[in-house]
Amino acid sequence: MALAVVLLLAASLLSGCASIVRLDPPPSSLATDLPVLGISNARFWPDGPPDALSREGVLMAQLGRAAQGPQRDGPSEVHFLALSGGGDNGAFGAGLMNGWTQAGNRPEFTVVTGISAGALIAPFAFLGPAFDAPLREVFTPAGRADVLRLGGWLTTAFSLVFGEAVADTSPLYSLIERHADEAMLRAIAREYRRGRLLLIGTTNLDLQRPVVWNIGAIAASGHPGALDLFRRILLASASIPGAFPPVLVNIDHEGRTFQEMHVDGGASVQVFFYPPSMQLRDMDRAGSGQRRRVIHVVRNGRIDLEGATVARGVMSITGRSASTLLHFSGINDINRIYLTALRDGLGFRVAYIGTDFRAPRSGPFDPEFMKALFEYGRAAGLSGAAWATAPPLATTSVAGPAGLAAAR
Repeated sequence: MALAVVLLLAASLLSGCASIVRLDPPPSSLATDLPVLGISNARFWPDGPPDALSREGVLMAQLGRAAQGPQRDGPSEVHFLALSGGGDNGAFGAGLMNGWTQAGNRPEFTVVTGISAGALIAPFAFLGPAFDAPLREVFTPAGRADVLRLGGWLTTAFSLVFGEAVADTSPLYSLIERHADEAMLRAIAREYRRGRLLLIGTTNLDLQRPVVWNIGAIAASGHPGALDLFRRILLASASIPGAFPPVLVNIDHEGRTFQEMHVDGGASVQVFFYPPSMQLRDMDRAGSGQRRRVIHVVRNGRIDLEGATVARGVMSITGRSASTLLHFSGINDINRIYLTALRDGLGFRVAYIGTDFRAPRSGPFDPEFMKALFEYGRAAGLSGAAWATAPPLATTSVAGPAGLAAAR
């Protein structure tokens, strides 16, 4: 992730040198109101008024009650799952889901949200243990080429000046195509009709705003373009700007086609649930308030910080500063979810990569590192030791070169 941030900063310095032709984005005055594929509830704007998301929550509560039937003797608890970004650290969350299944106490989640790497986990986690095996396949690749394709230094330099990214994500898209198929889309639509939500976050770069995509509504629409949109949302949510190409989403309006540019949801938020501006009182009136609610947050990353000696150079200073910014952005997102849960009476659980995980990493998407991290997450999910009931304080685990040497 730090390398991607450095590349992004370098690319931003050269942004005036060249551009690649694209269609115009929708006019800003209309952009948030235009439906995608004609589906009015295909997406929400979490930094805006919460009305649309609240209405969707009420609808889901009503569908959930109808699905239970007249007896309404469903589970005594309602469980939610929020999956963070983290690049190749997503192997932790994938392993955690597999281990949780093996423990025999993994619940069905009424709402699942995902950002970036968490977006790739989310559909599998939403659909349940039957999808654990393909989830493992996605996050234990045979090699880096299964996820991305990098050129040499000359190609990278050319891409920084004339391109839109330094890596080609066509291998990742092929992986998405293989698993996000018509059968998965039908399964998601079926669960949506039972009152369950699958929400994926991207960042609309034209508007500089987070977007929450309602995958269940897209799946249930029956639109012939639904599957392609689902795949593009997954790819966009994992597309680190500058490192991976952005994803363009077509919007048709009054006989004209516009294009929105979407990138990694982590550019705006690292992990999300519902915005603090949204209240749960309406959902309570719709019939879900009698059951205890628990939010499980999975941070596909560490909480502790690793001390190091930073060289006095532009790239090292900006890279270290940007990675620090991203780290605390993620911590602050977890704290926001925690405080919102306290306010609304939800139980809270958080899992993250601990200081005891020290597998070596040769570079981004190192397959051996990802396999080791998957097994670490699986063991944590199986034992139940993964979960804390409050966000821990950030600490510095290694204090400098001497500490680094001792840790090795």
